[in-house]
Formats: sequence, C-alpha cells, structure tokens
Amino acid sequence: MVTYPNDWDVRSIGEFVHVGRGASPRPIEAFLTTSIDGVNWIKIGDAPRYGKYITQTAEKVTQDGAARSVRVNAGDFILSNSMSFGRPYILTIDGCIHDGWLRLYDYQDSVDKEFLYYVLSSEETKKQYATFAAGSGVQNLNKTVVKKVVVHLPTIPEQKRIAKVLSEMDEHIDNLAELIEKKKGIRDGALEDLLSGRTRLSGFQDDWVEVPLVDALREKVKIGPFGSQLKKETLLTQGEYKVYGQENIYARNFQIGDRYLIKEHFDRLSSCEIVPGDFLMSTMGTIGKCAIAPQGIKKGIMDSHLIRFRINEDILLPEYLLQLFSENYTFLSKQTERLAVGGIMDGLSVGIVNQLMLLMPSNINEQKAIANTLIAMDNEINVLEDERNKMIQIREGAMDDLLSGRVRLPM
Repeated sequence: MVTYPNDWDVRSIGEFVHVGRGASPRPIEAFLTTSIDGVNWIKIGDAPRYGKYITQTAEKVTQDGAARSVRVNAGDFILSNSMSFGRPYILTIDGCIHDGWLRLYDYQDSVDKEFLYYVLSSEETKKQYATFAAGSGVQNLNKTVVKKVVVHLPTIPEQKRIAKVLSEMDEHIDNLAELIEKKKGIRDGALEDLLSGRTRLSGFQDDWVEVPLVDALREKVKIGPFGSQLKKETLLTQGEYKVYGQENIYARNFQIGDRYLIKEHFDRLSSCEIVPGDFLMSTMGTIGKCAIAPQGIKKGIMDSHLIRFRINEDILLPEYLLQLFSENYTFLSKQTERLAVGGIMDGLSVGIVNQLMLLMPSNINEQKAIANTLIAMDNEINVLEDERNKMIQIREGAMDDLLSGRVRLPM
C-alpha cells in the first residue's frame, strides 16, 4: 500500500474536474466534410502511439454534426473508455468527440495540467479504474468510475516540479521514437533499392541473376512433421531433444519453448532435425517469418509450422536471403500471392516454395556487402529501441517515486 506525504491533499477526481462523455452523430458518414468550416472529428486513430498530445485529426464533421456531438477545447483531457481503457491525451486543438471518449475539463484552478496527465497515466489510477469498473458491473470506463478515483495532490509549485522532470524524460523518449521511425524509413528505402539492384554498392559490377530458390539449395525443401507424426502425448515439458516451432522464429530465439521428445521419437523424426545454419521459415500465422538456426542450439526437430532450407553457400548467402524475405520487403508476399490457389494464402507449402524465384547478385561478395549494410542499419535501430525501452522503465520508476511522494524534489 502506498503511503503519501501528510501535506498532500486527498481528493476524488469528481471533486475538482468536470467529466463528460462524447456523443456520435449517426450515421457518421452523413456528417463528414472536407469543408474549411468543418469541425475536427477526434478519433482513436488521431492519438499518437507515443506522446501525450493530440494535435490534428484526419477527418472533420459539419457544423450540424458537431451540434449532435460533444465539443472539446484545447487544454481538455480526453480518455478512451474502451480500447486503451483510460489512457489520457491532452488536446492542443478544438473539436468534437464521439461516445468512445470521456472529456475531463475545468480543472485548471486545482491542478497543473502536466501533473494531472501523469496522475491519470499512473498505475495507481489504472488500478482504481479496474476496481470501480468491476464493482459497477461494466467493462468500459464511464463518468461515475472516473469521478470516484482518488488522487493525492501536492501544492501547485511541487506539481510543476514533478511534471517538469517527467516531461523531460518523455521528451527524450519521444525524440528517440521519432528517430527510430526515421531510421526505419531509411532502412526500408535501402531494402527496396539494394535488393532490387536499383542501387549498387561501390566496387561491384557483376551481373544479377534470377534463380529458382531450389537451385540454390544443397537438398530438397523439408517441412516439419504433421500432427499424426508428432502427437501431443509424445511431448515432454523437459528433455534432451527439443521441438522448435513458430515461437522460435517470431522471436528469433531458439532458447524459448518447452516441448521435448524422447530419443526414440527424435530418431523416428530425425529427417526433420534442425542444425546450426539451417534457414527456417514460418508456414502459418505470420507466413514467411524467417530465422537462421544459430550455433549451439539444443538438438531437436521442427514442427509442421516450419519449413527448412539448407542453402548452398557457394551460390546464396543465408544472410542475403534473410533480407530478401524480410517482412519489410514485399518480394516474398508478391510471389506467394501469385502462387496461392485462388489468391488466398492459408499457409506456405513445399509446392509453393519450390516455385519461388530469387533475384540476387551472382557475386557472393556483393550479397554479403548488401546483407552487412542492411544488418548494420537494423543493429542501429535495435540499439535505439533498447535505449528507448530502458528510458521508459526509468520514467515508470520515476513516476512511482514522484507521484507517491517517496521522492520529493527540492524547491
């Protein structure tokens, strides 16, 4: 239980904030407009993935539509009452909100706007939302639930000091998020240019070739055993021989998972064994997600949701193929859509894979140079994402300390 300082004021939100619910003119399509005198129509899609301000909208409604909705003003808070369940946003624009939002307004005499944002974002507030919502028998937030939430308020000067520290952290997080998106855009552009041959790296002039994937393999494509061969009753939660599946490919982590076989069953299915260097692709779910089996993996087999390529590295570099099949590049999806029966892709089969064509440099060194360039870009993005995630954790810890009064900032 949190113990707050004795000199902090204890109040319910309903005591110092007006809370209202949005409204939707129906059918909304009849009230949308591109007219210059249209009113901003604020939807969840207008809210930023990171950050606390809503600064623009994709759509507007007519003045008649606005009269049937609820007006909001710059400086108001809006809370999503279902999808993100209580995540607050501060408006920098005037507009209208539908019934998926709650409006919080006329609070300025009692609390600093930025401080209130962090209070509304805190885990303590979210816990109270969940408790009061469950007690009222509703799944979504409503005015009554929000008004009941109890908050602890220091003096306005202390609120401003707390908000300043947390806002500086958020600014750094937002800047990192913006930089990450910029780097991803550059990486995606490089994928298109380098893997299509539109842009050539310095020092390479050899021809590019279009080659059937199967011509670049050391042995036939292999898919994992199906349910009749790999029965649930034969699986163990620990053991010497592992079963690998989609989860390993999605995370590119061959340590996770707890499905194992006894030696007898492993020997029976040894043709589906995975060894270091195998190129693996998901056949279901996120079709085409790929990974290369690393050195030092535990002995094991793949299940039917994986397909295995053993590549002739004199012809094709696995790291180049990994980039060619990247989810950020449309090469694989365009071919599989063309090859799928009726254009519907339920799963990836050996038959489809055997028809895939690769566009690649004939010079293995150029393949390596392209792969290394793109890998370096991905590594840079990963470093920035790690930094952002660490900063988010630091900010969360600071919120807990500062909003509970465990840590007090000097005047």
